[in-house]
Amino acid sequence: MALIPAHNEADRIGAAIAALWAQSWRLERVVVVADNCTDATVDVARRAGATVVESSGNRHKKAGALNQALNGVLRGLRDGDLLLVQDADTTLVPSFVASAVEAMGPGVGAVGGIFYGEAGGGLLGALQRIEFQRYAREIARRGYRADVLTGTATVFRVSTLRQIRQARLDGLIGGGRSYYSLASLTEDDEITKAVRTLGYRTVSPAGCRVVTEVMNTVPKLWHQRMRWQRGALENLRDYGWTPVTAPYIVRQALMGLSVLALALYLFFTGWMLARGRPEFRPFWVAIGCVFIAEKVVTARGAGYRAQLLAGTLAVELAYDLFQHAVYVRSLWDMVRRREERWCAT
Repeated sequence: MALIPAHNEADRIGAAIAALWAQSWRLERVVVVADNCTDATVDVARRAGATVVESSGNRHKKAGALNQALNGVLRGLRDGDLLLVQDADTTLVPSFVASAVEAMGPGVGAVGGIFYGEAGGGLLGALQRIEFQRYAREIARRGYRADVLTGTATVFRVSTLRQIRQARLDGLIGGGRSYYSLASLTEDDEITKAVRTLGYRTVSPAGCRVVTEVMNTVPKLWHQRMRWQRGALENLRDYGWTPVTAPYIVRQALMGLSVLALALYLFFTGWMLARGRPEFRPFWVAIGCVFIAEKVVTARGAGYRAQLLAGTLAVELAYDLFQHAVYVRSLWDMVRRREERWCAT
């Protein structure tokens, strides 16, 4: 069974549903959770063969809509059943469900997707596709362990969802009294930590590929990444230091060091150029060539144009500075306890 939360997704919901019906492992039912829709999402979903459930009085965005739907849907499912939750702007490869079912072995609580960017979006879209391609390579290097159960598409064991809700009710984990946390900006990141806190593994096998929307303007990308980064930091703050969160906290600290290192590099490079005394030593030129080669090779799956773009280095450097600005701003806003408002992207 599949569950798709959707808010004004009339242009995309049809393709998402069609990809589900095209799965090699046949789904029994596709349910679209229409959340405060003012466009034709409901009509398009029904014509595509989905059952539509409309949220009622929901003020908690995607998490609230999912919680309302899960309260009804899970009553008709057994603990051993599997439930796919996916975004409305995402399409799944035909092997996704079959690969997820195969990966759902003992000790696995949920199986997440590996996301790739859709075509289009100009230069900004190309940079996101390169970024997603590198993230997919990183997942493969980790043995397909999922550090985040992506909101684009994740398959849960029903018993795991029920245990998460009970753990919230018992006060073992925060985030409200239901399945998805209402206190988090990034409910997918939070529920990953919930699943792993309960002792389950999370995986993203190679066959679980999805294609998702890319942001086509800088403001949209800024709001998306601010939500992701701020949500990740706040989830770590709320969970505190535990065996589950320790690796995440270390990675955030390393990210902070990379921000500092790049800032110092640019400062001293600018200082040397301002003094008119640039030096090109063979050793450092060789290191730079290796760095460029790594950028080109890791962008391979995104196509030759992406590799050419990666080889310029300067464009991706600007993109890295953008990402670093998001990180610094998220930290600053959290320290100041500034409320982050949800913005549609």
